[in-house]
Amino acid sequence: MGSLYQQDIYLWSREQSAALRDAAGAKLNLPIDWENVAEEIESVGRSERGSLRSQIRRVLEHLMKLQSSPAQEPRRGWIESIIDARASIEDTLRGSPSLRREVSGMIEEETPRARRIVRQRMVLYDEQPSRDLEALAYSEDQVLAWQPDA
Repeated sequence: MGSLYQQDIYLWSREQSAALRDAAGAKLNLPIDWENVAEEIESVGRSERGSLRSQIRRVLEHLMKLQSSPAQEPRRGWIESIIDARASIEDTLRGSPSLRREVSGMIEEETPRARRIVRQRMVLYDEQPSRDLEALAYSEDQVLAWQPDA
């Protein structure tokens, strides 16, 4: 079991929380708050998943800004943010490789939210997108490995 914890904390947290709930059902006479212990372990996995989703959304937002914003000044910052987010994604997937299969779905789910956020932020700066935000979509490869044009 210890090796699964080291190899994939997300999968480990799901398996352990299920095992604890099974143990609770066995009515073992131990002074353990089974359900809350299981919930806390499960929250480790949810945290990993939430971190991945957040970083994917950050990459999407900044890719969209790079392609649609007329602003020139913050472009390097957006690129730096993409680099940082990708490093965080890499760390999360290294620690929880079972989350890799969820990346495409997260990109699909987060794309509309990223569009909305970009639109809202552009309004704050009185900007009009130079491209239709609805037409911007990114593949898993683009989110995880896209390199800005020099």
